[in-house]
Amino acid sequence: MRKRSIVPIVYILFLMLPIYWLVAMSFKPTNEILAGFSLFPQTFTLDAYHTIFTDPTWYWGYINSILYVSLNTVISIAVALPAAYAFSRYRFLGDKTLFFWLLTNKMAPIAVFALPFFQLYSAVGLFDTHLAVALAHCIFNIPLAVWILEGFMGGVPKELDETAYVDGYSFPRFFATIFIPTIKAGVGVAAFFCFMFSWVELLLAKTLTAVAAKPIAATMTKTASSAGYELGLLAAAGTLTLIPGAIVIYFVRNYIAKGFAMGRV
Repeated sequence: MRKRSIVPIVYILFLMLPIYWLVAMSFKPTNEILAGFSLFPQTFTLDAYHTIFTDPTWYWGYINSILYVSLNTVISIAVALPAAYAFSRYRFLGDKTLFFWLLTNKMAPIAVFALPFFQLYSAVGLFDTHLAVALAHCIFNIPLAVWILEGFMGGVPKELDETAYVDGYSFPRFFATIFIPTIKAGVGVAAFFCFMFSWVELLLAKTLTAVAAKPIAATMTKTASSAGYELGLLAAAGTLTLIPGAIVIYFVRNYIAKGFAMGRV
């Protein structure tokens, strides 16, 4: 029994090592990071965090990222719910082909869409806005959300719909008060994956923004100076980017577990 417990412990420590190293570096000056190997900060400093929380260029990067990521998640789930219900409950000409076509959008490289989105949003005045990035990420997140939610909805008996209609429920009322709570685990899983993809995506977010909506990932790429890269500042920014994801995982952890057990994940 003890030998079996050692393997997962070693595996978890191996996974946590890069995170620990990132956090430790965030409390070191750049000179100490470049000087050599050390498990703990020899010169403990909070200068990097002070810079992030006092410099608008840095803290607005986090605000911008949270705004467009949250907006994208809401839009993706709102569009994917009725679409997944249609694929789950109805059969129509070309339904399987359309469903497969949705998934092919997820398979396409992100770089393919960067230039078309840039020209389109520049023409309609959406460039450098939170909505621009949120809508651009929908082309990948909506197919993923539809695919996940359709798997959950397929596990709900159609008799539930029929019973609700017999009881006098309108479709909007039935969908909002009965059906969605039934698949709330699937909604949580889909929202988690949409949030995480939009949070870590860099290419579109950097291409479609300049100043007003610049995300933290784009800001982190500009830590170079005449003296080299500010590694402590970069490590502190990277540490803070882990927090939103950890918070989302904490709130949807039960739904994620059910999703892997029940849904198409």
